[in-house]
Amino acid sequence: MEFFLCVLGMVMIIEGVPYFAFPEKMKLWIQKFLEMPDSALRRFGFVLMILGLCLVYMGKI
Repeated sequence: MEFFLCVLGMVMIIEGVPYFAFPEKMKLWIQKFLEMPDSALRRFGFVLMILGLCLVYMGKI
């Protein structure tokens, strides 16, 4: 559980950096995401999940 909390904290830090450093750009990115069709967002999410799974697998080797 300690490792999970550590990883979750790191993800939150990494996710928060763009909002802190470039808030105006993030608003534009969010607007672009809202305009994207659902199918494109699903593909994007799927690719991110596969990349994340690969990173976890490489980290466990």
